[in-house]
Amino acid sequence: MSSFSVPPMRSASEDLPGPLMREGAEGDIQGALERALREGKRYTKTGKVATYIPELSKANPEHIGACIKTLTGETYHCGDWQEPFTIQSISKTISLTLALQTAGYDMLFSKVGLEPTGDSFNSIVKLETKTPHPLNPMINAGAIATASCIPGDDPFELYMELAKRVCLNDDLSLNHDVYLSEKLAGMRNRSMAYWMKSENIIEGDPEEALDLYFRMCSVNVTAEDLANWGMVLANDGVDPTSGTRLVESWIVRIVKTFMVTCGMYDGSGEFAVKVGIPSKSGVGGGILSAVEGRMGIGVFNPSLDRKGNSIGGMRLLEDLSKSLRLHYFAGKQQ
Repeated sequence: MSSFSVPPMRSASEDLPGPLMREGAEGDIQGALERALREGKRYTKTGKVATYIPELSKANPEHIGACIKTLTGETYHCGDWQEPFTIQSISKTISLTLALQTAGYDMLFSKVGLEPTGDSFNSIVKLETKTPHPLNPMINAGAIATASCIPGDDPFELYMELAKRVCLNDDLSLNHDVYLSEKLAGMRNRSMAYWMKSENIIEGDPEEALDLYFRMCSVNVTAEDLANWGMVLANDGVDPTSGTRLVESWIVRIVKTFMVTCGMYDGSGEFAVKVGIPSKSGVGGGILSAVEGRMGIGVFNPSLDRKGNSIGGMRLLEDLSKSLRLHYFAGKQQ
């Protein structure tokens, strides 16, 4: 058993304001979600499933689904919202949370930067030409370095404990086939880890950091699980149903900031303009979104664009953002 543990849950009723709901914007959420799904479905054939991890190539590119969890307790869903898929890079939001909880801000950000990058999520270019420190925790190099900072005898146990908590699902589990496929095919990630070891960014065994990273990416989730995590993030780290604080407010602020600036890989800027919701994507086809003070959204479509983002999922979110005025900078609806 690990000598470390995730900080205990506590009630937040005394320090958290109530949900901030825009007038008239909640309307027909189910209808808006179904229309957005139809819009997203129009684009599923324009992308391709991930193939660099062989097990992910088995996904059906036309699967598409979404789930919304509001802070006032409603659930809306459509399409393949209960279809399981591996969390992949969305795990970076949870591993970042865990590293901040256990290793602390100063330790983590002595190893990992705070800046966006215009390079692809699996690029090694900046490590060699700019700085040995990965630019942020949302790219692969940064996530591997983040994993290396998590202390304890069994950091994956800590990760699973936290993932189950924030996704409000005690049944989350590792997809062993995807894990082994990632481990076998992860040569580029392995090269990043050993480069960072040579520069003393990773202090321990790089293979241990890599194995933890591969495991974290290979946990099965559904759109509903992501919607639950998005709801907790949208509510400042508090489960609105129980009133229990699951993540400290200062950590939630950091995680959501990275979701805005880096969450959609090198497509984050365009996504911020068109959709305007803090989000994190994964090459398994999932997108996690948190609409501040209103709702969490989980989306799934494994058909990806060239940047590794779900094509159907992004189109769905863009349509939903417009119809429900979810953009962070949208004015108050008249």
